[in-house]
Amino acid sequence: MPAGPREGSVKTLYTPEQRRRRDASRWTLVQGLLAPLQFLVFLVSLALVLRYLATGAGYDAANLSIILKTLVLYTIMVTGALWERDVFGVYLFAPAFFWEDAVSFVVIALHTAYLVTIVTGWLTPAEQMLIALAAYATYVVNAAQFLLKLRAARLQAAAAPGALDDRLELAS
Repeated sequence: MPAGPREGSVKTLYTPEQRRRRDASRWTLVQGLLAPLQFLVFLVSLALVLRYLATGAGYDAANLSIILKTLVLYTIMVTGALWERDVFGVYLFAPAFFWEDAVSFVVIALHTAYLVTIVTGWLTPAEQMLIALAAYATYVVNAAQFLLKLRAARLQAAAAPGALDDRLELAS
């Protein structure tokens, strides 16, 4: 199974039609807003979790921040599936985003495991925070995947026939 659409012998992320659907999808803007929000929530939460693990203080703040991060994650996953449907015709695992989606499920599983531990009380607070850190480490890998994919899309768009003409028209 190919990793993504191909035009000639050069691997491309989007076909021209998929690029048009991506640009027309309302979910593109939603994803563009949610991704930096999720990253900001992650940074604050990471600081709170590390503070708790280092000092033993601030469990409630760290716990609430992880719950918020998880809710933002669920939201971005659902809206991302809607985006993928608009662009590629499938809700998940479009060939161009297969590995990003696969790692996203690991991230979701770890965040959900955290929620299960706080609801059931199965682990100590410190052990719960370690699950959160595992979720966060996996999230960083997943975020890097998406950033690399965004960069590839920008490079593809810049290399597309007529791209220079389009930029020149916008500049004038």
